[in-house]
Amino acid sequence: MRERLTDGLYGLGWSTVKKLPEPAAAALGRTIADIAWKRRGKSVLRLESNLARVVPDAGPERLAELSKAGMRSYMRYWMESFRLPTWSAERVTDNVQIKDSHHLTDGLASGRGVILALPHLANWDLAGVWVTRTLGVPFTTVAERLKPETLYDRFVAYRESLGMEVLPHTGGSAFGTLARRLRSGGLVCLVADRDLSASGVEVKYFGETARMPAGPSMLAQQTGALLLPVTLWYDEAPLMRGRIHPPVEVPETGTKAEKTSSMTQALADAYATGITEHPEDWHMLQRLWLADLEERPL
Repeated sequence: MRERLTDGLYGLGWSTVKKLPEPAAAALGRTIADIAWKRRGKSVLRLESNLARVVPDAGPERLAELSKAGMRSYMRYWMESFRLPTWSAERVTDNVQIKDSHHLTDGLASGRGVILALPHLANWDLAGVWVTRTLGVPFTTVAERLKPETLYDRFVAYRESLGMEVLPHTGGSAFGTLARRLRSGGLVCLVADRDLSASGVEVKYFGETARMPAGPSMLAQQTGALLLPVTLWYDEAPLMRGRIHPPVEVPETGTKAEKTSSMTQALADAYATGITEHPEDWHMLQRLWLADLEERPL
């Protein structure tokens, strides 16, 4: 019943929110965010706990301000995402500004393939639409299998309508398909700042240990593709800004595991730079650091 309800709510969002006038949709998002923030549920408390590591000098009042702004940013992501299929290419071009995009375009022009690796900052789906509609470049990504299956199907159909090729995270074939796309000079985009699996790479993140996916670094090593960290942030609506950071190079020496660890740490460092500058746009409402994971009851 809960899964059917969740699926129904998302379906309602995609069918209804995109039909609202934009000011009404934005106001609805802020209202939902403020109600959730005032209820002080687990997600809000976890967001504040995560922000306390990002802004260690912040007192309770500052953390509360950041978490309120964070919930509004998170709901802005959803309101925009529900409406993205109606955005024209011109609107995307006018309202998304990405610094140092030459790292991406030069990499693609070289024919070696490019991996864009992002944290949960601002609106990564909108960044993807900027790639497909402004640059005119298709790309491949990976989506977590959600329950119920109908909800996963909604997300896949939504992202495919925006010009993305979507592979399921589970099943074992995604890595090979991504590698083939890169070897043919294609583009792969991955949200890659949280991995709770046994294969995750431990990194130092804001002074504590967390796990991040090994996939982006391993793909770069195996295919020779360029690995580019990306950070995003919101400006006044509807503007979103971003930066494509310099390439993360494959170390010349070391074992495969050592190279993967070094490259994943470089990604984490780039993410931390963007999150420190725009903590209110970091949508991390789950446990991330190993110390927090160890607190959970068996």
